Amino acid sequence: MSDELVTEIKDKIAHVRINRPKAMNAIHPSIMGEFKQLFRDLDDDRNVSVIVLSGTGDHFGAGYDLKFGWGEHYGRDIFGQRKMLQDCVDFEYTPWDCSKPVIAMVKGYCLAGSCELAMMCCITIAAKNAKFGEPEIRFSTSPPAVIMPWIVGLKKARELLYTGDMIDADEALRIGMINRVVPDEELEERTFKLARRMAAISVEGLQTTKASINRGAEIAGLRQAITYGIEQGAMLDSAETEALRKFSEIRTKEGLSAAIRWRESQFVE
Repeated sequence: MSDELVTEIKDKIAHVRINRPKAMNAIHPSIMGEFKQLFRDLDDDRNVSVIVLSGTGDHFGAGYDLKFGWGEHYGRDIFGQRKMLQDCVDFEYTPWDCSKPVIAMVKGYCLAGSCELAMMCCITIAAKNAKFGEPEIRFSTSPPAVIMPWIVGLKKARELLYTGDMIDADEALRIGMINRVVPDEELEERTFKLARRMAAISVEGLQTTKASINRGAEIAGLRQAITYGIEQGAMLDSAETEALRKFSEIRTKEGLSAAIRWRESQFVE
């Protein structure tokens, strides 16, 4: 196991941290397979009843690591982009597919793929300073797993996914994206207090209840909808839009930060 994933187990609670603080815990292919295997191992561990997922440092996660050459690695055509999105969706399903409850403990930025990962968790506790959003559409890319409509409903999901706007923790709570907002300095204490309450329940009770809830959503079409989203996303990600051409041009000449600043400046009110 690399040092980019850190796990501690105590009192039936496993705390998993994505440990890439210098990259704002951005998701890199190097950890995706390890992450899935780690959760499978924790699922099989009889000493674990509940899993807490967080990030090291000031942020939960900034999404997929834009410094990695995703297009070069997978190929920029529709087939390569479909494979990329499928791999990302398989990664994001990890908390959902784990038979035990997973609590996302969020502070700072929780964006794009990291936001989807948090929404795939059973419960999300957020610090007051947390920011949520799916800015991918601004860069002519699509969310790998379009899970947001299943969490917050169609109307609000459309608004957030069509604009790429960020929301604060209070708004995320209001629309049902998260469960609780707590003071920044109390985030870990309050999250683990809830985790201990859950861990006092029999693991069999937790697993069967989670399975029933998840299966109900899947019968309603959750997996089919996300699979369809992969096909649509592959078409968008392989298209050379005007915004993507300009973004790529600035990125090549001036660097990623300059390209992001250019694109975000167009959305300042």
